Amino acid sequence: MSYKTILVILDTTDNARVAVDFATALAKEHGAHVVGLHAEIVSAVPLVAPMEIPDPVAVQALQDMAHAQAVDIERIFRSQMEREGLAYEWKSFASTVGYGSQPLIQSARSADLLVAVQPDPSKASDSHVDIESFLFESGRPVLMIPYIFTQPKPVRRVLIAWNGSKEAARATFDALPLLKAADSVEIFSVDTSDNSDHAAVTGADIAATLARHGVRTTMEIASCGGKTPSQVIENRLADNSIDLLVMGAYTHSWLWQMIFGGTTRTLLQSMTAMTLLAR
Repeated sequence: MSYKTILVILDTTDNARVAVDFATALAKEHGAHVVGLHAEIVSAVPLVAPMEIPDPVAVQALQDMAHAQAVDIERIFRSQMEREGLAYEWKSFASTVGYGSQPLIQSARSADLLVAVQPDPSKASDSHVDIESFLFESGRPVLMIPYIFTQPKPVRRVLIAWNGSKEAARATFDALPLLKAADSVEIFSVDTSDNSDHAAVTGADIAATLARHGVRTTMEIASCGGKTPSQVIENRLADNSIDLLVMGAYTHSWLWQMIFGGTTRTLLQSMTAMTLLAR
């Protein structure tokens, strides 16, 4: 099993080159076809008093800016693909609703793996990828690259955040090509009051299944010790110099996590390792 169609989400010129570099490295490793996907998003248009209608001059200026960015990103993508001799295609869609629009989601559903760069919180933009839309609507795994990364790095050490959920199972199997190539894979569970026994039993089961695929794993269960599960996972990533975190996304309600927070949202905001998410 390998990734044969990799779709790279190219949202802004700031991170396009990094996203393309990571997609290129994966494509060369797996012999994959690469799809570059971009949403040409027009930002919110100011209204003109007293009629409160859109200012046509502002509308045209915003459209021109969005198109200019799309042209720059396409140039970066095409030049890299041609230079590396990779099979590729380019898809760009005009959108007023961002990356949740149906043409973009439909394109993503035909890929083995989606690649995106984590938005830099210091550079707010209406063009930033809406990763929740892809996780909830595409049915495909998403490999998120921390915005602090500047170049591809090999995946040698992998941590699977295991809680026995269907989302964690899906992420684990979606990550199989990366797990098989890794030097070490750890199945890591956080001991909470409601999942410790279940996660331990199912963790042993998933370890046995992965072994049949040729993936050797170790298993570890850690207690919270007054920390949140996301903090325990973050500490483990740092302590073990993990290259890739594999985890199920939004195992609790997305609305609940929007209001009260949760492991997925916390780890997405403070990424220190590449993270493969699935739901």
